[in-house]
Formats: sequence, C-alpha cells, structure tokens
Amino acid sequence: MKIEFVAKPAARAAVLVVLIAEGGKLGPRGEALDKALSGALQRSLSLPRFKGKKGEVADILVPAGTAARRVILLGLGAAKDLDSLSLREAGGSLAAHLLAEFESGATVLVDPVKGSQIDEAHMAGELALGVTLRNYRFDRFLTKPKADKAPALTDLSLVVTQVAAAQKVSARLQALANGVNLARDLTNEPPNELYPESFVARTKALSKLGVKVEALDEKQMAKLGLNALLSVGKGSAKPPRLLVLQYQGAPGKKGDGPLAFVGKGVCFDSGGLCIKRSGGMYEMKGDMAGGAAVVGLIRALAERKAKVNVVGVVGLVENMPSGTAFKPGDIVKTLAGRTIEMIDTDAEGRLVLIDALYYTASRFKPKSIVDMATLTYSIQQALGTVFAGIFANNDDLANQLTAAGQAVGERLWRMPLDKGYDEHLESRIADIKHHADDAESGDAPHAAALLKQFVEDRPWAHLDIAGREFAGKDRVTCPAGGTGYAVQLLEQFVAKAEGIL
Repeated sequence: MKIEFVAKPAARAAVLVVLIAEGGKLGPRGEALDKALSGALQRSLSLPRFKGKKGEVADILVPAGTAARRVILLGLGAAKDLDSLSLREAGGSLAAHLLAEFESGATVLVDPVKGSQIDEAHMAGELALGVTLRNYRFDRFLTKPKADKAPALTDLSLVVTQVAAAQKVSARLQALANGVNLARDLTNEPPNELYPESFVARTKALSKLGVKVEALDEKQMAKLGLNALLSVGKGSAKPPRLLVLQYQGAPGKKGDGPLAFVGKGVCFDSGGLCIKRSGGMYEMKGDMAGGAAVVGLIRALAERKAKVNVVGVVGLVENMPSGTAFKPGDIVKTLAGRTIEMIDTDAEGRLVLIDALYYTASRFKPKSIVDMATLTYSIQQALGTVFAGIFANNDDLANQLTAAGQAVGERLWRMPLDKGYDEHLESRIADIKHHADDAESGDAPHAAALLKQFVEDRPWAHLDIAGREFAGKDRVTCPAGGTGYAVQLLEQFVAKAEGIL
C-alpha cells in the first residue's frame, strides 16, 4: 500500500475521511469540507447511532456535483483517552470499513483533537500504522482471488500541515508494521514450506538492512554442546539450526552489552513420541511464533536504523516422532554443562530455550535477555486471551516490558518465580529434570523456573505467549491468522531504552 502525507487533498479524491472525537466538533479541515458540502457533515453529527466513539464509522450521502463519491466520519473516542493505541485501532477500523466496501484507498483529513496532547504528525502516523496492520493478508497460496473478498487497499493519503514531521513519525511506524507483518508471514506459512533451514533462508534478506545473519548447523551445535536443543530435533528429517542475528545500531556505544531477544522456533510440534491428539496439532505450525517475533523485531529496528545494539537468537527445530526421536527418560548434557532428564517429549520448547538462552548469555553477555515462546497450555488456562504471561528475575525489566505491552495493546500479567517450583524440578538421577511430575498443574511457572537457571543471572524476562500466535477471527488491527504478537511490544520497549519515546 502506498502511503503519502500531503498538505492538501487531491482535487478529485474519491474517498474522504473526517476525524471526529467523541462529543467533539469538526476541525478546520472538516469545517472547510462541510462548507463545500452545504453543511452535510454537521447534520450527520446528529445521527442517532454515531457518537464519535473509537472505531465508529458513518458514511455520508454526498451532494450531487461533489468530486468525492464517499465521505466517511471516523470516530476517535474521547479526547482525554486519545493515545497511540486508540489511533492505531481507529485506523484498523477505517481499513476494515474500506475493505468491506471494496474501496481501494482513502484520503484522511487529519485535524488535531482539542483536549488531546497528540499532535497531527503523530496522529497521522499512528492512523496509517493501524490501516497497514489491518490491510495485511497472507494469500500467496491462492491460485485466484476470492470473489467475495476485496483486494487489499492500494493507497492512503493523509492531509497534514507538517508533512516532513509526519513522514518522520511514519518512517518508524511503517518499519514496525513491516516487522509485524514479517512475523505474521512466518507464522502463517504451512509446515511443509517453513522448517529450520527454510526459516533461516527467509532471514538472509535482513543482511541488506545491516543485520549479521549466522546459522549454526547440527555439527557446529554438537561440537559446542547444545545437546538439549539437538535432542528435540532428532526425530525429524529436517535438521535443526540455531539462528543468530546481530544488529549494531550504536557500534561506538560503551557500557553494558546488547539487548538480547531469544525465541522458541519449533517449526512444527507433533509432540514427538508423546504425540498430540489430531485436533490439537493443526495450529502447531505456529509453535515458532516466538522466533518469528524475534525476527520481526530485528527487521523493524534495522529498517528504521535504531540507535541500539541488539542480538536475536532463535532455536529452530521440528519435534517429530520416529525411531531416532528423543524419549521420555533420556538424559543429556546441556550447553551449560548440567545434565537434564527428559520427562515429556511434548514439553520440548523449554529444552530448545535452555541451550539458546545459555548460548546467548555466555557468548554476548547482554544487558538483558527477553525470551518469547508459545510454551505452555497452562498459561492459556490461567490468563485466557486477554494477557500473555511474564516471568522475570528483575523488577525493572518486568515493569518496562509490562508498560510497553500496555501501550500497544499486547498486555502482560506478571507470574511467580519461586524456589518452590525449583524443588519440583529436582531429579534423582540427573542434575535437573525438565518437567514437574504433575504434567499440567502450574506448568508455566515450572517451565519458567527451569529457564531461569540458564541465563547466567542476567536480567531476564520470559514471555509465555501461548494462545496469542493466531487470531481465530478478524480483530481491529489484525485479520484472522498469524498475529505477529510481541513485535509491537518489544519495539516499544526498545524505543524506550533508546530514548526516542
């Protein structure tokens, strides 16, 4: 979709959008259009069903002789509540309406809202981001367009006073959208197309943005001792990989190490020998959504040339049943040198993560580590789809991530880390076991308790995003399918650390 910021609308703009705050009045651009339409907009503000609430949309009958064929009122909600998230959601509502009407684009008249501290440049940028996120689609496997589904929007024009300022804001936000949509693409890919080697291949394009891309193969990992990760991939014909992404946006910056992000990249999870039921297996192509979020984040940061040093590490495997698959009861030595007893082959993600986390902590000595993983069913049972879970060994890091999630609508709820969970991971015949005896009760905190032991006491947070990787139906800024969850959250966190927010 082409996005442009202009000082005045095109003379023959086909679709015009006017912004209205709840209970508010027309701004200067809206008033000028209202005058040209003989007061049609002002009369429409008294429509019984249109109050200007966030995301409300009303189409206006356009008088004969008007160049535009459609004028749309877009509600922004109460002025006091106007923020980046509400503007993104308003943009998403606009995109959904345009698509439902089979329109190809629109021109938005951006008037500042009285009572809000957000300037028009940021209003325009956030609205454009919301439209872009909702306009996403994954249709590369369709051999012909669906007749009942509108083509994607092709153009969006936003009328502002300070064009250069709006372009600067939008540059960051459109890079963010590209990162989210890359994560969505990876999550949506079918498992016959996306597996460890092809996942790595998809990241090679990031080198053009200044990202150093490495991929350790199974021989290199075996030499180093990443035996927990390798065990999970033993049953698959597709060999595992450890993907390492480095972005140096502040090469001369001294102090603590880079910000590190680690993702679970199980490209398909059958459950291994502890195989899943067929109904629970279909969406297991999305068990790499944590890894997709890492890649999407680094794509966004590199594209906008963020002034920060970042490392991304993704453990990539398939968990499949076969004669070579790892078995309940197996014991291997991890990269950290500790032996671990395997309990349940369908609890494979934590095995991938412990080696990836220790590799990251010991090699890069980062300032902080955040890992993302679709890890446990129990976090879904505890929190549903409103929150993802966060476990952390550092209060400041937990608070920063929680605030970032609140700002972008990817909300986190702090979960406990306690020595009692560590005790349940004690093994009689190995240094540690990877799963508590009670398979489901408190599985999320037990998994976090395990991961905590492999971060070398670095400030660390674990985001259990199980259940957030797919949207079962269209949402305001996300069509049904892969969500790209956590990319916006993490980019907000980095932007705060970077000092640009």
